[in-house]
Amino acid sequence: MNLFVKETSQKNPETIIFLHGGGLAGWIWDEQVKAFPDYHCLVPDLPEHGQSAEVKPFTIAGAAGMVIDLIRSRAHNGKAHLVGLSLGAQIIVQILATHPEVVDHALISGTLIRGIPHGDILLKLLDYTFKVYEPVKDTDFFIKANMRTYNISKSYFDKFKEATLQLKADSLNRILHENLFFKLPSGLEKANVSVLVMMGEKDYKVIKESARDLVKVLPNSEAYVVPKRGHVWNMESPELFNQVLRSFITGNPIPNVVEPLCPHR
Repeated sequence: MNLFVKETSQKNPETIIFLHGGGLAGWIWDEQVKAFPDYHCLVPDLPEHGQSAEVKPFTIAGAAGMVIDLIRSRAHNGKAHLVGLSLGAQIIVQILATHPEVVDHALISGTLIRGIPHGDILLKLLDYTFKVYEPVKDTDFFIKANMRTYNISKSYFDKFKEATLQLKADSLNRILHENLFFKLPSGLEKANVSVLVMMGEKDYKVIKESARDLVKVLPNSEAYVVPKRGHVWNMESPELFNQVLRSFITGNPIPNVVEPLCPHR
């Protein structure tokens, strides 16, 4: 089966592809798509997510292959600007390692690439967590609590609930395993693509450590922190995200409201 893909402004000469985070769907980019009417935008629901829920099984390598196919078949000039959050950012890292020629610019945010240590312990913890989580996953109380964790506006409740209902527990299990055990792939040092590595100030410590690892290996990259923002900052502060993205892909200076991440800190 093919991925569900929302497409806008097909006649514009440059293509942007937006890749959402785990457990969500393409709608998290609605405010970005609205702000880029002068670009051809492609917004897929990733495998086992949203309206691509029946595209199985999810793997980062498999999803990367599908996005590469999407670029080659529908992006203009066989290239695209790639924008990814969390799981979507990991997929972009995989693409940069294997097929950098299809990428124009890449903005990745909240990217975990260190892999979580103590694998056996984590697997046991994940198995226990799912036994507790599955009975409450689809309740309004749990969904609202999850939204508060990421500071997502209450206005998105219906879409967030729909995404939660579409994501089955066994799918989430596979997705989390791929996310938590993803490591820096070989080949990134050859990706001479302009890459912007982003994270919210309130993001996890391991995300900042991962960002430092990424800028050390990617030859044409820089990293920035967004003050007072969390993991899903494109939804917390869409205007700022849009400003940063447009500045980046047009070759203009990154707005000084975001702060450079010093690799040696």
